[in-house]
Order: sequence, then C-alpha cells, then structure tokens
Amino acid sequence: MLLTITNSRYPATDLSFLLHKHPGKVQSVEVVNGKAHVFYPEVSDERCTCAILLDMDPVGLVRNSDGNPFALDQYVNDRPYVASSFMTSAISKGFSSALNGNCKAKPELVSIPLQLEVQLSVLSVKGGEEVLQQLFLPLGYELTAIQHPLDPHFPEWGESRYFTVTLKNTVTLQALLSHLYVLIPVMDNEKHYWVNEEEITKLMNKGKGWLEEHPAKELIVRRYLRYQQKLSNEALAAITVSEDTPVVEKESKQTLHDIRLKAVSDEIARLQVRSVVDLGCGEGRLIKLLLENKQLQRITGMDVSSRSLEVAARRLKLDKMIDTQRKRINLLHGSLTYRDRRLQGYEVATLVEVIEHLDEDRLLALEKNVFNEIQPDTIVLTTPNKDWNITFTEDETMKRHSDHRFEWTREEFQAWCEHIRDAYKYTYEIKPLGEEIEAVGAPSQMVVFSKQ
Repeated sequence: MLLTITNSRYPATDLSFLLHKHPGKVQSVEVVNGKAHVFYPEVSDERCTCAILLDMDPVGLVRNSDGNPFALDQYVNDRPYVASSFMTSAISKGFSSALNGNCKAKPELVSIPLQLEVQLSVLSVKGGEEVLQQLFLPLGYELTAIQHPLDPHFPEWGESRYFTVTLKNTVTLQALLSHLYVLIPVMDNEKHYWVNEEEITKLMNKGKGWLEEHPAKELIVRRYLRYQQKLSNEALAAITVSEDTPVVEKESKQTLHDIRLKAVSDEIARLQVRSVVDLGCGEGRLIKLLLENKQLQRITGMDVSSRSLEVAARRLKLDKMIDTQRKRINLLHGSLTYRDRRLQGYEVATLVEVIEHLDEDRLLALEKNVFNEIQPDTIVLTTPNKDWNITFTEDETMKRHSDHRFEWTREEFQAWCEHIRDAYKYTYEIKPLGEEIEAVGAPSQMVVFSKQ
C-alpha cells in the first residue's frame, strides 16, 4: 500500500523538515505484521514528494489471528494491499512529529498552509464516491477518484469498492495528516484492533478544530468507533457541546484502564506491603498511582521498551522530584522472559495487560521467571476477557489491540490459573474488572496469586 504527499509551495523541501525525515535516506518503522518504509521519490525546491510504503506480511496476518484457519477470509483478504487502519498506524509511527504539530528544526512551518497533494494508491471505500465527497469536500479538498472494476476482463461484473484517490488542498501538514488519520478507517469502515474508550480520546485530539463543524460528523464518529452506540453517543455529545454551554463540574467517567489500575492499586493497598515491582510498566501509569500509597517504600518499574521508560520518567517528573520521593522509584530496562536478579526481593509483582502481548510459546519462560525465579509473595495480573469481545464485534478473529498475540476466555484464563497453582504452589483468586454482562462477564479479568 502506497501513500504519497507532495508539497509544491516554495521551497517545497520544507516538507522534509515538517516530516522529520531526511530526503536522502530510506527510513523504516516497525508496524504490526509488517514495516512502513519512508522515502522521497522527488525532491526539488519546486516540488517535493514523500512516500510511505506499507509492506504487510499476509502470512503473518493469518498466523497472528486466532480465528478459524480454514475460513475463506484467511485466503481472500485485502488487508495487506489497501489503505486501512494499518496505514493510520503507519502514519502515527512514521510521521508522529508532524501529526502532533511538532517541528524542532523549523517550528514556524507548523502553522503555515502548504500546497499539498495526497495520493492513495488503493483505498477501500464502503459507500463509493458519494462517501468520499461527503468526507473531503466540506474540508476544502479537490477530489479525484478512479474506481477500479472487479475484473477488467469481465466488465459486466461491475465496479469494486476500491479507488485510487487524489486529494489537493492548501492546508497545514498537521491538518492533512489528522484528516487522513481519522478518515481512512472511516472510509474503509473497518479496524484491525478493538475499539474502546481510548479511541474517543484519539478522535477528539485528531478531530479538534474540524470535526465539530463537519456536516458528516455523525457518520465519521459512528464508523470510527465501529458502531458502538455507547461510545458513539458519548463522542457526539462531547463534539456538539457549544463553547457557550456552561460546564457542570462532575466526576469524570472512568475508562476501563482506569478501573484496572485502581483495582490493582487498591489490592496492593489492602496487602499493606512496602515493595512492589511493576513488570511491563509501560509509560508508568500504575507507578504514578502507587506513589500515592505512602506505605510503599520501594516501587520499581521494568519494561522491554526503552522509549516507554523515557515517557514514564517524563510522566513521573523524576528530574523534578524531591530526593525522598525519588529514592522510592526505580525504572529498569529488561525482559520478562529472562532471569534478572534485580527483580528479586519484592513483596508484590504486577503484570497489567502484559501477558497477551507475548507469543503463547513464550509464556512458559515468563511463568518460570516470575513464579519460580522472582517468587514474590503476591502477583497481581490482569488480561482481557475474550468472551466480552462479542459485545462489539461478530468477528472472532478481531482482538482488542493490534499487538495482542492472544486473548483468553474466562474458562481459558481459569485453566491457566489452575496450571500456575499446581506447578508453582500459588493459590489464586479471580476478580472481574468493569461492568459485567450476563453470559459474557466483565471486559477484563484480574487474578491475585498468593504464595502458599
């Protein structure tokens, strides 16, 4: 899948500063089941084109699916070849600075409208050219759409839903990327990951300044949030609130992740311990919450991603923290599946939405490391409940996050907990997280393992 962005405002090479990508280099970023390659096929002061080529692994897409391996969709699948939510992920990773309105080299360029042209080589549009016009014309784009036949050798079969689309507009690069980020999955009417409350935040951030006034905002919101009525209504209500409407202060609604973190934090408070290690701490959200527990004297976070640890350090403001507070915290770079003596000696270990990001064949290594080597008195672990997924999709292969390698039903989760009990002599107690629904349970599940 190929997307190109061309600037013809002199000097056109300003585009490279905004994208933070050198015109003389080919650069690549990892995406789920593939890579995104960024390069410049054309560079001059009059015209500069940057391309992002999404190279997906069709076999990987199938292997990382836990659906029926003989389903027709596994063999006839357009995902590696069309612009979809995979492309928005590539935009987010490859052009993150530009998407967020940052440019260290020439910050003044961020707010300058450029003469931009975008071409999407193959775009799946459910609803045809009419939907394209509904989405882009109100934003001031000049639109050219070439619809492809189902088979050029059999014109009687009619037209497909695939288009080659060219868009032209004089607009800031950040605005253009925000439009593409939101509208590509809206046109495709699909997403490769589970949609939850966090998607509302993404939509609000990327739609700020244009979505509020868009005549097709209801279509955009409902498709972007995959027709989840509760989420869509909440987003539409937030969008349509007038600036003149008085704001009534009230307790903000908790997201599912907030509920998880509070449940884990409350469990640790109940245990009245003095030390905890958060395995797979990510950007430090749980650690920030645990700092409020004055009884905890030693709080350590470990993650395999050095970038996440850098974000955690900024989130926690370690550089500005007073010495007594700073001594309580330690951030470590490491892997859950390898022995690490630094992790020993803690009373509690937490794994919040971590295990599902590992390949299942690596779980045994994690088990041995956590339950046999580290051996804390208590282990608090959370993971999604696959049974719940039926509330937002009928596609059994869809996972809640693009990086999830597996998701367990309540029965599968309990079977694993029993295996841990028998193999490592830990008792366990499973608790639901989030609002429970009859027959499917709660959206997430937490287990508290206690050493016998």
